[in-house]
Amino acid sequence: MANISIRVDDALKKQIESICEELGMSLSTATNLFYKKMISYGGIPFELKVDPFYSRENQEHLKKVISNYENDKSAVVTKTLDELESMEE
Repeated sequence: MANISIRVDDALKKQIESICEELGMSLSTATNLFYKKMISYGGIPFELKVDPFYSRENQEHLKKVISNYENDKSAVVTKTLDELESMEE
């Protein structure tokens, strides 16, 4: 058996150990399960993606909206209930 040494945040390790304990397994067993799943899946066995909220385009848009709001350049849009309901269609 090979030994693997990794560094993780103390709080993260405690949370993971607690979950593993509830599942009746050790952290070592959980890690081995993860490795086996990677092999059978052929990669990371879950979706990895960037939160679009933090994209450059969205951050620029938010800064512009905030700036407009702070400079009172934004117009308030008022719609009647009938107008809102017609937008559904």
